Amino acid sequence: MGFESQIREALRELEVAGLRRYPKRVSGPQGPEIEIDGRAVICFCSNNYLGLAAHPAICKAAADAVRQEGTGSGASRLITGTMDAHRQAETDLAAFVGAPSAALFSTGYAANLGTIQALVGPGDVVFSDALNHASLIDGCRLSRAEVHVYRHRDPVHLEGLLSRHRGSARRALIVTDSLFSMDGVIAPVADLAALAESFDAGFLVDEAHALGVLGPMGRGVCAAEGIVPDVLVGTLGKAFGVAGAFVAAHDDVITFVRNRARSFVYSTAPPPMVVRAALAALPIVRDADDARATLLGHAARLRSELRQLGFEVPDGSSQILPVLVGENERTMRLSAELLDRGVFVQGIRPPTVPVGTARLRLTPMATHRTEHIDRALDAFQALARQR
Repeated sequence: MGFESQIREALRELEVAGLRRYPKRVSGPQGPEIEIDGRAVICFCSNNYLGLAAHPAICKAAADAVRQEGTGSGASRLITGTMDAHRQAETDLAAFVGAPSAALFSTGYAANLGTIQALVGPGDVVFSDALNHASLIDGCRLSRAEVHVYRHRDPVHLEGLLSRHRGSARRALIVTDSLFSMDGVIAPVADLAALAESFDAGFLVDEAHALGVLGPMGRGVCAAEGIVPDVLVGTLGKAFGVAGAFVAAHDDVITFVRNRARSFVYSTAPPPMVVRAALAALPIVRDADDARATLLGHAARLRSELRQLGFEVPDGSSQILPVLVGENERTMRLSAELLDRGVFVQGIRPPTVPVGTARLRLTPMATHRTEHIDRALDAFQALARQR
């Protein structure tokens, strides 16, 4: 069997297992309503939590940057140097999260991959939450450090692993998401920070889904808990409505990351237009308390009323609502039926979530109106009547 035939067979196996992905074709800007195959639908599966992806001021900043600074950054910053936009963004983003310094990356995936690989390696040990994002998992694996996975949000299990494995390692690093993107639950960052201090370990927190939404001025879970991690990772492609990511820490840590993170050293720097757009988004995010309240209010209403309709929605207080289904095929069928009713809610299957926990991942936006929420609930009610 030739190579292409082998791949076709592998695709067929994905299809049979209900795991093949078919991305939808979207036209126009991202917002509370989007166009799929020429049809307007309400979008409830975006990470554009504050609805800023098409904000006029942010779009204008990007357009102005194209005229003034061009479309590309040329190469890695270690080759062509640091542009003014990158320097300003790093200064402003570090100040936003209360850190001395920051480094920009092209994506959140690249930030986690490169930063973990830079900070630990052979002879070191990493402790990772069982439900961490794939980018954190891959960063741990690629670091070639010894990796120990602790039970999800379980500081007691983590403490036992630290007691057994920390002593012989040169450096240790505890790694967690702050807000878990598929479950909508929050990590016990205060307990994890205390363990990091007790065992002389570094503490890295990925605030990707919390930044802009939770905490004072949208500064994230750590700020809400009064915790300052050794390394904070933030994304600009979710609540900020743009793209890219940053890592914030003390000056020496950031200098080391800039020198050793392969996804920073060997990647073309983010385009200035993207960075200027993120800079324009920053004050909007910082002052978006009303939008955050609206967003979390939408989520609370959906969580409550979906439960009343008989759907299994776990406890939570964030903007991320998993509607647990279990079976892959049924999950995707429900997603398709919702789309037929004009409501786009994506089905999430393994390996993104554990086997047997396939779900609909529902995420409102601050820019959804009451009638959008009403229509979503009407669509779910129609599904409930069919069961």
